[in-house]
Amino acid sequence: AVQLVESGGGSVQSGGSLRLSCAASGYIYSTMGWFRQAPGKEREGVASINSNLIRYADSVKGRFTISRDAAKNTLYLQTNSLKPEDTAMYYCAALRGGSYPSLLARNYNYWGQGTQVTVSS
Repeated sequence: AVQLVESGGGSVQSGGSLRLSCAASGYIYSTMGWFRQAPGKEREGVASINSNLIRYADSVKGRFTISRDAAKNTLYLQTNSLKPEDTAMYYCAALRGGSYPSLLARNYNYWGQGTQVTVSS
């Protein structure tokens, strides 16, 4: 069965860092991504990776880094210089197939349960 399990969320002060992880099982996905959703807002793409191709949302460029460990089938999101506006539930997503990274939620087939990131000022 397809399963994506996120971990690593928490509460930090502004300027802090967190490393989010997403353990995938069932398949090696060509495209994976991180999304976030704050209360009352739409889900937005944060970062996506396909092979050596990476795409970031403008709001996180220079602060967040997406990476993956193929041997462990695990996706990571290193979040640095966190801001209160980064507060959201962060979701890992996987796309079966595809040849490029995508920040569009509708393109993804599988989703994790989410991990909460809270940044206080």
